[in-house]
Amino acid sequence: MNNMYFTEEHELFRKSFQEFLQKEVVPHIDKWEKTGTIERFIWEKFGEMGYFGLTYPEQYGGLNLDLFYTVIFLEELQKINSGGFAAAMWAHSYLAMTHLNTEGSEVIKQNYLAPSIAGEKIGCLCITEPFGGSDVAGMRTSAVKKGDKYIINGSKTFITNGVYADYFVVAAKTSPEKGNKGMSIFLVDKDTPGISSTKLDKLGWRASDTAEIAFNNVEIPLENLMGEEDKGFSYIMQHFALERLIMGVNAHARAEYALDYAIKYMGERTAFGKTIDKFQALRHNVAEMASEVEMCKEFNYSIVKRMINGVYVVKEASMSKLLSTKMADKVIYDCLQLLGGYGYMEEYPMARLLRDSRLGPIGGGTSEILREIIAKMVIDKKEYKPAAE
Repeated sequence: MNNMYFTEEHELFRKSFQEFLQKEVVPHIDKWEKTGTIERFIWEKFGEMGYFGLTYPEQYGGLNLDLFYTVIFLEELQKINSGGFAAAMWAHSYLAMTHLNTEGSEVIKQNYLAPSIAGEKIGCLCITEPFGGSDVAGMRTSAVKKGDKYIINGSKTFITNGVYADYFVVAAKTSPEKGNKGMSIFLVDKDTPGISSTKLDKLGWRASDTAEIAFNNVEIPLENLMGEEDKGFSYIMQHFALERLIMGVNAHARAEYALDYAIKYMGERTAFGKTIDKFQALRHNVAEMASEVEMCKEFNYSIVKRMINGVYVVKEASMSKLLSTKMADKVIYDCLQLLGGYGYMEEYPMARLLRDSRLGPIGGGTSEILREIIAKMVIDKKEYKPAAE
C-alpha cells in the first residue's frame, strides 16, 4: 500500500471492487468483446454499488469521495483486460457526467445526473467531429436559437457509448463568427427526433460501442443549454485535464497489468533447463519496464494530489497522457515479446492489450496535439486558466 496517497479505506475499496469485477464482470467479458455490446444489467449493478457516484454530490446519490477512489476505479478496470468495457464505464462516469455536474441546471441534474449515478441512464460526450479530430476549435456542428428552442445540425464521431447512450452532452457552435469563443454545451435526449447513430468497427476496445452520430434539425428546449452560451470551449478545456489524467492513469495501470502477467509467465516458462526469468537480457528488460511504469504511476498520483488541492493541472495532465500512453504501448509490446508465440495468441491477454492500448496516444487529444499544448506552456509561457476566471 502506498501510504502517501492511499488510506486503509482506499485499499478496502480496492479489494471490494476487485471482487465485484471478478464476480460480476469478468465472466461476461469475452462475450461482450465478441458481440460489441455491453449488456444493460451491468450498468445497473455498477449504479447499485455506488461506483458511478464516487466523486459526485450526495444529494444526487453520489458518495462525495476523494479522487483517489477514482484512481482505484480506473486502475482495477484496466486489469480485467477489456479496454472497451473500461472505456464505456469511465466515459459515462467522468466525461458525460462531469459536464452534467459542473454545468447542468438543477433540473438536468435531477433528471440526468441522478439516474446516471444510479446506472439507470447512460451518457456520452460528443465533441470530436469527422473533419475536426483533435481540432476542437474547428467544430462545425451548429446550434441556432429559434424562438424557445435551439436547432442542432452536424455530426460527431469516435463517440464512446454513442449507441448505448440515453443522452448526449453535445458541443456546438452558437456564434460561429466568434470561433472557439462561440461554442456552447447542450444536453440532448436520445429520443429527440433527428438523431441517428452508426456503430464503428474498431481495431481494439471491441466491447465498447463507438459511434458516428448525426444531428439533423434536432430541436431541444432553451433550458437544455448547460452553463452559459458561448462558454463551451472553456468548459471543455477545463475538463480535458481530468480526461487526460484519466487516460494517463489507465495507461500506467494496463502497463502494470501486462508486466505482472509477463513476470508470472517468465517464472513458469522453462528454456534450456531453467525458467526464463533467470536470463539476464530478459531480467534487465523487465527492470527497465518496471522503472518506467513506476515513474509514470508516481507522477500520476502526484497530479491527482494536486488536483484534490485545487491546482489547475492542465500542463501536468497533458504530460501524463503524452508519456504514460507512450510508455504503456512500449511496455505491452515488449511484454508480448516475452511470451513468445503465446503472446500472439488470443487466449493470452497480450494480443487484446496491445490492440486496446494503441488508442491511448490518439483518444482525448492526440500526442501531436499534446506536444504543442505543452510546448506553448513551456516555451511560449502560455497560461491556461479555469473557465471561472
